[in-house]
Amino acid sequence: MHFVGWTAAGHPKGRSEAKEPRSGLTRRRPSDTPAVTLGPTTETHRTTRSLRHQIPRAHSTLHETKTRYVDFRPKRPRAHDRDTTFDFLGFTHVWGRSQRGRTVVRQITAKGRFTRALRAVHEWCKANRHRPLDEQQRHLARVIRGHCGYYGLTGNSKRLSGFRYWVIRHWRKALARRSRKGRVTWDRMKDILDRYPLPPATVVHSIYAA
Repeated sequence: MHFVGWTAAGHPKGRSEAKEPRSGLTRRRPSDTPAVTLGPTTETHRTTRSLRHQIPRAHSTLHETKTRYVDFRPKRPRAHDRDTTFDFLGFTHVWGRSQRGRTVVRQITAKGRFTRALRAVHEWCKANRHRPLDEQQRHLARVIRGHCGYYGLTGNSKRLSGFRYWVIRHWRKALARRSRKGRVTWDRMKDILDRYPLPPATVVHSIYAA
């Protein structure tokens, strides 16, 4: 559970304007890690103490290593040593600037999820490198579309493009190991992609949509 002070939105697909939120439990989809969005620091600490006292009465507990306070104000005092970002539902929430210069919350793919997804791609390419190229292309295209379907939020395009780039690298590496003389140069890989194209990495969820 994350106690988030002055956050703008708990759900990654919510509007991310830097406004004072209403306090309360933010949990829009099934998750074992809800986030509580709170206001001033005093309210945050008061709620934290209350939950630690009340939850045991419901025969439940707060996980000590997964429960933390996040000072998520866009402007924090200097030399502030508390956590200033948090991961929720596979996204790392950070403060950033919109194209119009507004202070907004950005949701980018969490590093752990990004690494885990690419590791799965690497293992699949390695295990299936001898399959027909069109079959491999169909699978990897589904992987990219599925990844963008979840992580394709406004402001996350860099991570999306990075994911597609590394999928191609892992595919090329696996194809190069199909035989001892199977060296696949980038020119050769470009020809393969021209014949068996992979979909572009696109943002499919706009946080500004009504």
